[in-house]
Amino acid sequence: MIILNKPYVSDFLIETIKKNGFSVLDNEIARKYFNSENLLSDEKAVEVSKNEPIYSNSENSIDWVVENLKNSDISKMIKISKDKVLFRESLRKIYPDYYFRKVTLDEIKNIKINELKFPFVLKPSVGFLSFGVYPVKNEFEWKNVVEKINKDIEKLAGFFPKSVVDMSDFIIEEMIDGEEYALDAYYDKNGEAVILNIFHHPFFDDKDVSDRAYYTSKKIIETYHDKLKVLLDEIGKEIGYKNFPFHIELRINEDKIIPIEVNPMRFCGWCITDIAQNAWNINVYEYFLKQLKPNWHEILKNSTDDYFYFTMGDIPSSMDKKMIKSVNYEKYLKNISNPLVIRKIDYKNNPVFAIVFAKTSSIDEIKNILKLDMKEFIEL
Repeated sequence: MIILNKPYVSDFLIETIKKNGFSVLDNEIARKYFNSENLLSDEKAVEVSKNEPIYSNSENSIDWVVENLKNSDISKMIKISKDKVLFRESLRKIYPDYYFRKVTLDEIKNIKINELKFPFVLKPSVGFLSFGVYPVKNEFEWKNVVEKINKDIEKLAGFFPKSVVDMSDFIIEEMIDGEEYALDAYYDKNGEAVILNIFHHPFFDDKDVSDRAYYTSKKIIETYHDKLKVLLDEIGKEIGYKNFPFHIELRINEDKIIPIEVNPMRFCGWCITDIAQNAWNINVYEYFLKQLKPNWHEILKNSTDDYFYFTMGDIPSSMDKKMIKSVNYEKYLKNISNPLVIRKIDYKNNPVFAIVFAKTSSIDEIKNILKLDMKEFIEL
């Protein structure tokens, strides 16, 4: 069963649903694409969920699951995944020395410096993408964060429900060294992890926490697939994940792999997960709902050494979206040598103006995109 929700539903997802006849929950978003008689009522969806796995394109659907499937396994798995403190506590056996603590918004304002263990990362206990994430290296940076946090809360208000981003409770956790990676995967009915894609998440500098670009390649899959599957199987055993799609972010430093967070019931947000079709000919929705497993040996044997990446044309946080007159997409796309899919986003109501899937033989192209000043493409 699929639950469609804001902020973005791709044509590829809709085509996949129609082609396969997947069940879809009746809601406001689904009715934009399907006749109501073809959709499942809440009551029918509850019954169907007992026999079918659930996927959503957005964590905005969590509220429906928690409300209608209160005592279900998926509701419990979502709760553990979304609460970063509970997730860390569930993995103490795997990471006994990992430092973290929970703090409230009021405690942040009054916490004593000698209680903090620098460097660390502060982020909402319930969060999404990089919203409200603050790397803190020293006392000076901490003072700046305390001043900044209330302003950021005001900016985020109204974008997401509290089940997706809740900035009333935070987690302070040690800063993890290494390169950041993300992957789309699912746990099958037996609790075995199935990896559908692996991305490297590069940053412009050590202060950058944006989601400007992610990329995958044959080398990335070959290098990390087996190591990550071993870890995911171990995590699944500790938490009890089954019939569960997820997007997980990790830091990798040589042989040390530490998960940052798990995003439940979905793959890469904004339907960016669709890039697996371009890179590997994998339809992730079909693979999960039909419980299919990629034959990575065959897939990689026939692939090139190119990089497949997606990039988000983000609206600078200092910019008032209501004041935007237009976006120069032509100028923006000149930075991308081989765009495969171009998705223009409603920038008046979203924090991005475009999502582009692309292919390149040069990593320098991706590095250049990280440096772009998006103000160059936006007219006020």
